[in-house]
Amino acid sequence: MRFPDIISSKVVRYGFAVVVVLIATLLLGTLGDHINPTTVSLTLLLCVLFTATFFGRNPALLASFAAMLSFNFFFLPPIYTWTISDSQNLVAWAAFTITALIAGELSTYARRRAREAEKRKIEIEGLYSELRSAFEKAAHAEALEQSEHLKSALLDAVTHDLRTPLTSIKASVTTLLDSEGGHRTIELDSEGRSEFLEIINEETDRLNGFIEGMVELARLEAGASNNEAGFSNIEDIIQNALKRSEALLVNHKVEIDIQPELPLVRGDARALAEVVYTLLDNSARYSPAGSTITIRSVVTDAGVEVDIVDQGPGIPKNTREAVFKKFVRLDKRAGGLGLGLAIARRIVEAHKGNIRIEDGDSGKGAKFVFVIPVSE
Repeated sequence: MRFPDIISSKVVRYGFAVVVVLIATLLLGTLGDHINPTTVSLTLLLCVLFTATFFGRNPALLASFAAMLSFNFFFLPPIYTWTISDSQNLVAWAAFTITALIAGELSTYARRRAREAEKRKIEIEGLYSELRSAFEKAAHAEALEQSEHLKSALLDAVTHDLRTPLTSIKASVTTLLDSEGGHRTIELDSEGRSEFLEIINEETDRLNGFIEGMVELARLEAGASNNEAGFSNIEDIIQNALKRSEALLVNHKVEIDIQPELPLVRGDARALAEVVYTLLDNSARYSPAGSTITIRSVVTDAGVEVDIVDQGPGIPKNTREAVFKKFVRLDKRAGGLGLGLAIARRIVEAHKGNIRIEDGDSGKGAKFVFVIPVSE
């Protein structure tokens, strides 16, 4: 019989819980006067945590009960009796018992959450396998090769950028409900509840940002734009983007170099501010804390040029065009949806401009450059 099958038996799991405590008691007893009650309590507490991790909540409760009896009978004076003579030892015994119960409950709770996360992972992998199988059967080899990247990117975006915040929201709500319900498994103070509510708020904003990005990209791809909205001042556009991105740039130095009396450009000021904000967001994500992000704007023969220069790792020349495609992220650890630069390009092109990436100052970092024609 395999070990997982052995520990699945209820009788054996409860037996193991008691045996672990007995073994620890025998080992501690051999040390005699060379060990103090604090060491004993911590050792027995580890036994409770071990039981909770490998055998579940109820065996852990049994282990905590056995550990409490052992602690009292063998290690608290007068030993070999159930009497506790010193009031301080009585407090220590009560603290140990409560700690063992809470630790067992928390360890079991974490174990259950881990199992749920693993189950969701398996479900996602199964869904991906089904989608891939369906594409392989429905499409020709050439069409499949062309769609494979988009399919993987879409699946990654949905599973990570939708399921991840939904999982966090669900876990937070479940915890809050457990703390408020009649059968409480965990106690939360006001600070703890506030932290879970902040998680829910942040992850909801993340979902909203994903949906807004998808809608905006669809709108631009459909040809809807406001580039004829009127005349816009680039300096005002940059200032609006900076105000919106204050939280993003809190760990960076920002330098601004704008040519005086820049001509107006024709287009939607809000949309162009979104381009500047997206480029600042990208630079803040990939640049080390404390580095400088520089914003420049000058007039050229092609129009008004805006440069966002950072001191990050830079972008290799062979990938500079790819980063403007949907769902492309060179480093997924930096977060984001892989939509921002794609939307930025669509906005700039809708204003009859162009956007590109160059090396940063002195060949270090990256420089995003976009040019909007001057209004006539």
